[in-house]
Parts: sequence; structure tokens; C-alpha cells
Amino acid sequence: MINLVFLPPNNRGFSEHTLYSDICKPLDHVPLVIEVGIMKTNIDLSIRSIRKDSEKEKNFITSLTNSFSYINSLAINTKEDLESLVQQVATVFKNAWNNHSKLKHIMKYSKEW
Repeated sequence: MINLVFLPPNNRGFSEHTLYSDICKPLDHVPLVIEVGIMKTNIDLSIRSIRKDSEKEKNFITSLTNSFSYINSLAINTKEDLESLVQQVATVFKNAWNNHSKLKHIMKYSKEW
């Protein structure tokens, strides 16, 4: 059996590797250690979320339920009627999500203490 490892050429992030042939006994495989470089750049990301089983989640669901009761889905006779209904549903979800979710900023050190 031959095991192959492919590393990108000239890639500083994956170029450092070591074969440990002296510790392979009694196995026929040689342990391989590859250092994976992680860039030091900070990647910021913002997301919205609602904690599961929270009061905010209950309010979100209530808001959806109440808003859907005002949408008339009985008169869908044309493509335009369907598109309008879909847009109304999308707006209900968007408004409820924005009203009840919390904006979080994900950063290198984003753990809440």
C-alpha cells in the first residue's frame, strides 16, 4: 500500500511538514505532521441570530403567526398574485427577524466574557 500526501507547492501555509519514520514501528505507516499556517489578518463578520428556546424566539414566532393572519392567500389567480404573496411572506419573515434577532459581530476574539 502506498499513501500519498499532496501539498501545494510554494504555499507557506502548508509547506512545513515532517516525516517521523523513527516512530512508525510496528506499523508500516510513517506519521506525518503538517504545520498549517493561519493568517493573522482579522476577518470581521456580522450575523443576526436568536438564541434557541429564548423569549426572543417565542416573540419571533408570535410575530410571524400574527403577521401571517393578515395575508390573504385565498385569491391566487395569476402569476402576479403568487409573486405578490411570496413577497408579502418574505417581508413578514424579514421584519420579524430584524425585530427579534440580535446583531453579533464575529471577530478574532469574539467570545462573550
